[in-house]
Amino acid sequence: MTPDPLAQAMLDHLDRADVMVPECPSRLVLQHLTSRWGVLVMAVLATGTYRFAALRRRIGGVSERMLAQTLQQLEADGMILRRDHGEVPPHVDYSLTPLGQQAAQHLVALVAWIEGNLPAILGAPVTRSVGRTAPASA
Repeated sequence: MTPDPLAQAMLDHLDRADVMVPECPSRLVLQHLTSRWGVLVMAVLATGTYRFAALRRRIGGVSERMLAQTLQQLEADGMILRRDHGEVPPHVDYSLTPLGQQAAQHLVALVAWIEGNLPAILGAPVTRSVGRTAPASA
């Protein structure tokens, strides 16, 4: 199979950025952004500012603990702005930073691509290597 030149150029660039090296700090950011809840939080916040409870209602199935953890990770990565209004009861809202807006564009495009291709993805034949099992870490 001939490698796609664009994909190869991207991988060559990624190799220079060290994302392929286990110790690369970008891997942690990649993990936060592409986790199940990270993608969904970023996609929802791409539509505007949300308070915690409204964000949790918008993202079906996320626990309070996982949402809080995801928000903290994305805030630490500079993707999300947490604004505490200093009121009682607490009034805190979340929005994307300019960096987060850039990342969200790519994540929303990925989500749209997945949803647009879901019938083909779900209908894809399952292929397995004969006589081989998946590695334990897979």
